[in-house]
Amino acid sequence: MNSLSPEDLENKAAKQRRRIDSSVNELTETFKEKMNVTNLAREHLLPISAVGAVVGLILGYGLTGIFVRR
Repeated sequence: MNSLSPEDLENKAAKQRRRIDSSVNELTETFKEKMNVTNLAREHLLPISAVGAVVGLILGYGLTGIFVRR
C-alpha cells in the first residue's frame, strides 16, 4: 500500500497540475512567437518577395496567353 496520506496525495496532484499548466502555457507562448506571421514575413522578406514575383510572372503570362491571338 501507499504510505502517503490523502492530503499528501492531493498536494502532490496539485503540484503536478501546476507544472503541467505551466508547461502548456510555456508551449503556447513559444508557439505564438514562432508562428507570428508578421515576424516570419520580416525574417524571410527576400524569399517571400521572390516567390510572389515568380507567381505574378507565371499568372501574368498565363492570363495574357488567354487573351492574345497567335
